[in-house]
This record gives sequence, structure tokens and C-alpha cells, in this order.
Amino acid sequence: MYLTKAPLLLQWLYPALTWHRSRSEKRLYLTFDDGPIPDVTPQILNTLKNYQIKATFFCVGENIKKHPDLFHRLLENGHRIGNHTYHHLNGWHTPTDTYLADINQCEQLIHTNLFRPPYGRGTRAQYARLRHQYEIIMWDVLSGDFDQQLSPDRCLANVIRHARNGSIIVFHDNVKAIPRVTYTLPRAIEYWLAKGYQFDTL
Repeated sequence: MYLTKAPLLLQWLYPALTWHRSRSEKRLYLTFDDGPIPDVTPQILNTLKNYQIKATFFCVGENIKKHPDLFHRLLENGHRIGNHTYHHLNGWHTPTDTYLADINQCEQLIHTNLFRPPYGRGTRAQYARLRHQYEIIMWDVLSGDFDQQLSPDRCLANVIRHARNGSIIVFHDNVKAIPRVTYTLPRAIEYWLAKGYQFDTL
């Protein structure tokens, strides 16, 4: 169960987390979680390059370690990098000290002030300690591209329906997402460009 639009109640309960940017500017923020991996990250990078768009990639430390050349390509292409833990840990199921140590292990590889909790799940205690070092990035639009029961057309409809000024939109560069993210990303970009949106990194 997941919601493609972040509930206002959650945003109200966790006001110190970043859910979106300014609603006054016609600007969108594309983000990609879980990579980098050779199966799909290069396709995403090529699509972004074709449209001259910069995005923010929340990287898993063990994937950076496995694919350092691909990680360096993200940097060379001018994209922003965020910490997504070393082992893609669920904060709800991980003791705080273990969770923070895993984030620090990832940090040794990337050096960033952005963090996104895998699955969007962390505890108040974890966030309280992380806020001194990171801007904790959530989202207001979840594409659902990781859902293998979701059709590519429906994934496209999800992001087009919910995105608005300042939206932070989540896609994934992982194997499960491939059919949906590779279909949706170029079509959504073309739609938003036609509507006059610009794109930026976080």
C-alpha cells in the first residue's frame, strides 16, 4: 500500500522534513532512488541528457561501491547526490544507532547534505539526530514505478496528475522500476516542458 500523493497530515506531522519546494515557481524536482545500477541508471542519464535536465539521485552506498564508474558519471553529468543509507535500511525496523552508522558508512563515499530515508520510513529520534547534518528530503509525488502490478500508462498518469509547482517527484533506478520509469520519464518530461515547467536539483 502506498500513496502517490503525500498526505497533508504527514507533512503537518513532520514539518522539519522537506516535502516540496516553493509553490510560487513553475519548477519541478526529479529524484531517483536506490541506484546506481547498470541495468537502468544509464538509460535515465541518457534521457535527462537529451532534455538537458539535471536531477537528484539518492544513492545506496553498496551500489556506489559496486559501480563506482557509474556513480562518477552521475557527478560528471552535473546531477546532485543524496544519501540513501549504505544497505537500503528501513528506519522503522532498525535501531537508531545502527541506522545512523549505516548512513555514515554511505556518507564516506558521497559527501552530501541531502538524505532520504528508504521507503520514506524513519523515526522521530532518527530524524532529530539527522537534521543537524542533513536536509531530509521526502516528496509530494510518488510515481509508483516500483510497483510491478502498475502499468506504465498508469505510472505516467500518476505523476502528471499530481505534480505541481515545486513538486519533488520520486522515480527509481532499480530493476523493478525499469518498464515504468523508462516509459514514463521521457513522456512526463515532454508533457511538463510543454506546460512551461523548468527543472532543477535539490
